[in-house]
Amino acid sequence: MATINLLCIHAARIMSLVALLAVLPDAAFAQLASVGVPENATARTYGGGWTCNRGFRKTDGACRAIRVPANAFPTDGTYGSGWQCRRGFKNADKNCVAIEIPKNAYLNAFGDSWQCERGFEETGDTCVLIEVPENGYLSTSLHASGWRCNRGYRADNEQCVAIKVPKNGYFVETSYDRGWDCERGYRAADDSCVIVKVPANAHIDYSGNNWECDRPFEKSGGKCAMP
Repeated sequence: MATINLLCIHAARIMSLVALLAVLPDAAFAQLASVGVPENATARTYGGGWTCNRGFRKTDGACRAIRVPANAFPTDGTYGSGWQCRRGFKNADKNCVAIEIPKNAYLNAFGDSWQCERGFEETGDTCVLIEVPENGYLSTSLHASGWRCNRGYRADNEQCVAIKVPKNGYFVETSYDRGWDCERGYRAADDSCVIVKVPANAHIDYSGNNWECDRPFEKSGGKCAMP
């Protein structure tokens, strides 16, 4: 009988504890979760354990303050310095120093360096004017010289020279080579376009500037012969 009474008492206590947990406010749970959490840390919502607050890093079971230099801000990174320089500053010997922007330059989109304005190119720590030759224009792409030649001209020795299209030729838009090609039925020979001489049993090929044999003939010694 005594054993039955004892079991009833334990059951009543368990029921009381369940009822108490059901009505405990969130703050109480937070206090329970904070047991064993060091200063400047926050208990994890799931999985147990804790993490250091921003500006602190786990060291020997505690959260130690990260030394954040002037003109910097703390980050959430577990590794690295734990801080990052503000826009317009760069890391130099664990300090953030102002980025010196030369004349004709501006701070880049990331705020960690500078780049030259349009029409200027980087030379050392300065931005020098890009000299665009006559019949040329500033390039918007990452072109080596910073400029390109107008249509009908090609780059030659830092100048833009007129492209001379020979008879039976036509101008082609290109930044290299001669800047022209021959019409169909003609081929390039030095600075001119000469007619393609098509032997018997042959025809102009797909390029339009050479010939190939009709089937079943095969090319042999500049002619088309039966295999």
